[in-house]
Amino acid sequence: METKTPLRPPEQVMKLSRLGAFHQTRISFVRSLLRKVMAENWQIERTGWDLNAGGFGTAVYTLSVPIQPEPEQYSVVFFSNDIPDEKRTDRVIAEEWDVAFVLCEGIVTEEQVEELRANVPKQEVGRYLPYVLVLSRANKSTRNFSAVLDALSAGKQPDPAQLAKVGYLYRTTAVYGNGKFGIADFAKLQQTQAFDVTFRAQMFAVWMVRQFSLDQVNYLAKLKNPSGAVELDGEIARYLGVGNATGLGMAPFIVSHPALLHQWVNTREKALGLVLHSGRCSAEIAARFETLLLRARQHVAEIETIHELQEKKNRMMLAELSDLIDQRLPIPPNTNWHDVLAWVAEDSAECQEVIVSILLELYPDLVNPLAEELNCQESYDLRPEQPLAELKKVIAQNYSWALEIDFTQRPNNQWFWYSSADKEEPRLGNRYEEEGQEKERPLTMARDITCMFMGIQAFLDHSPQATVIDYLMAHPAERGLIRRIQSLSEKPYAEIQDNLIAADCLPIDLLRCKLSFFGASKFDPRSNLWVRITLFQGAPLVSDIGKPFADDWFWPVSPAAK
Repeated sequence: METKTPLRPPEQVMKLSRLGAFHQTRISFVRSLLRKVMAENWQIERTGWDLNAGGFGTAVYTLSVPIQPEPEQYSVVFFSNDIPDEKRTDRVIAEEWDVAFVLCEGIVTEEQVEELRANVPKQEVGRYLPYVLVLSRANKSTRNFSAVLDALSAGKQPDPAQLAKVGYLYRTTAVYGNGKFGIADFAKLQQTQAFDVTFRAQMFAVWMVRQFSLDQVNYLAKLKNPSGAVELDGEIARYLGVGNATGLGMAPFIVSHPALLHQWVNTREKALGLVLHSGRCSAEIAARFETLLLRARQHVAEIETIHELQEKKNRMMLAELSDLIDQRLPIPPNTNWHDVLAWVAEDSAECQEVIVSILLELYPDLVNPLAEELNCQESYDLRPEQPLAELKKVIAQNYSWALEIDFTQRPNNQWFWYSSADKEEPRLGNRYEEEGQEKERPLTMARDITCMFMGIQAFLDHSPQATVIDYLMAHPAERGLIRRIQSLSEKPYAEIQDNLIAADCLPIDLLRCKLSFFGASKFDPRSNLWVRITLFQGAPLVSDIGKPFADDWFWPVSPAAK
């Protein structure tokens, strides 16, 4: 599916300030997953529930995906643990979690459950076989969990206004897939009907921990007051999602997978191009736009964050959305969507990307199929025969943003990325205040390309007819960088067009970009280095499978605000 509307240029889209303003869209992984679950009528049952009076023990859910000639079957196994409060941390150095869980191929046997029980609570230090597809863990939001449990056991529903502050009962701290620690590679998942799209299996496992959290709190409330407890109201249960705490571990991913990044961003921009090319809006679509715009404003108003810069951005976004609503609504039928984008052209990137997400929401028939195009077979091939002058021209054209940076200035070299010794997780060090820059990871794309460009210029001064292999014979260490540049020359959204070691670099922008494709909302940076978000807030429940599904859970708002 192609669009005749020119896509937004990479020099606009691929800046950190823009990537760090992305929101969930219809092509985000959580959205496409649940459309698939509902359309194919996946059958999910709770087949094991061995929890004690404290809510600790083992739970098993089974999934049957009805396809021919035989259904695909999977299991999700949870191990709920009793841990002291001081052990409950979102940091990667944690060794204990409230719940540890896995998504497995097939219906697990008792022997497999015992094997998993011996390993899954250990997470990274456990031992796993390839029938395990996803490995994860989560901690309770103790404030929310206790408040919901107390209310239900007292025979009443929890206060929706309180839930708006933290919209989940559990938050995950890592979701592992793709062959880590011995679990199945993505190549195995690509052979399945259920999980053949990147990160779909991980998102399903996260959706199921949401179901476990709801089942667990209802179960404990009934134990606490057998005759008087009530179950969580369906509308409130849908409003509760799953939290996630994400740190720097996610940041290098989109730098080290540039072809995949291009695939994601290009697909998103293509979706926008299709919508813009669709022309003028009908009265029905205009009304839908207004509904979503009002809902978005309420959603933003309900976001709470301790991060001063994000709070400032949210206030600005809220003011800009309010101005748009006051000055432009109702929008006339036949309004051109190019004009709508022009209305916010001078507003913040946050506000502009809200409008982009809403526009994509209006045309499901155009946008939904693109969610199946997010896979990417990454291949980076060296072309040694390429004339070196041609390579220089490609660099000058595609990396002009890097060549404009003056790396003789200290602020443009301030940070260095390295891996921690204990968990081999990415960390950020100050080059001028800390030791260890000899262990720097290759997130210095802008600086490395600038240095190589100067080296190529000097080489061509002496050998104007040189090829790439001639240059590499003298500079073999630059083979990987040249291969990257050559392989990405036709992928305009592959590179983040900013200096990732500059003093003003905000790593949370990298996290925000990737999390938006997962389908995150309620971004709450806890510092410039890690962020809490919410997934599946407003999403359908397992009990909703088989019922009419409008896929209208974008920009969820508190039931108290409805």
